[in-house]
Amino acid sequence: MNRGDDERRGTDDPYTTMGGTRQTRTRMPDDAGSTRPRSPRVRASRSTVTVVGVVVLLVAAIAFVNRGSGDGDGGTGQSGGRPESSSTAASGVKPVTGKGATGIPSGFARNVQGAQSAATNYTVALSSVDMFKSDSRHRLVDSIYTSEAAAKLKASQDAAYSAQFLQKLGLDANGDAPQGSLFVSRAIPVGARVESADADDAKIAVWYTGLIGMSGTTSTDPVKTSWNTWTFQLKWVDNDWKIVSDSQKKGPTPLPGDETASNSDEISKAVEEYGGFTYAR
Repeated sequence: MNRGDDERRGTDDPYTTMGGTRQTRTRMPDDAGSTRPRSPRVRASRSTVTVVGVVVLLVAAIAFVNRGSGDGDGGTGQSGGRPESSSTAASGVKPVTGKGATGIPSGFARNVQGAQSAATNYTVALSSVDMFKSDSRHRLVDSIYTSEAAAKLKASQDAAYSAQFLQKLGLDANGDAPQGSLFVSRAIPVGARVESADADDAKIAVWYTGLIGMSGTTSTDPVKTSWNTWTFQLKWVDNDWKIVSDSQKKGPTPLPGDETASNSDEISKAVEEYGGFTYAR
């Protein structure tokens, strides 16, 4: 076999039998002043070095981005004003030891977690349908407010929950829904924030979404959602947290989704079948 045959075979077959390994014969660009091709082993080692270098740079960049401000933060682990993970993580501590005569959780711990749990559960209680009937409203207020605050509050609440107001919601003067309809009023807490706290006093803000409206085929005020923040000034009285004063404001309100609203039958069934929670911090 002559040299011309070898060259033609090299054109048809991209592989050659170099040492019986059938490796690809590839010529790399010449080094300065050199006519020898680079060894595949050299190229592999250089590629490895490049990959390792990129990985090291990525690890360093991630560590830089995620690092906390270890100096001057008092050991809080916060960086740039961002909250610690513990501010949103569940504590795992049992919130209460029982419930009072009104069914509202009671016996909260005398600490910041207990104050947050109390404020969160009070948000739920004060947003319930019991607030629209005078007798149940008075019992509820007496159980979660200080005696001084309750005495001042009940008269103004009675004026606010007037027959005219109840009528606008589709309720009669006693706070009852029409036959065949279901009045819905619920609060679903999203989170709590500590404004201030010590052994005897705490100021807690609760961000929540609410449901309110009349579910029924003839309802002109269907169940809608709202977003509000309820702030409570609490005081440790009679071995529990009691409300001294409270205030509300609208929002923060997220962008609504594109879900299709359910009909009144589905809403009524859900309200009757899905019970509420005792909320813990």
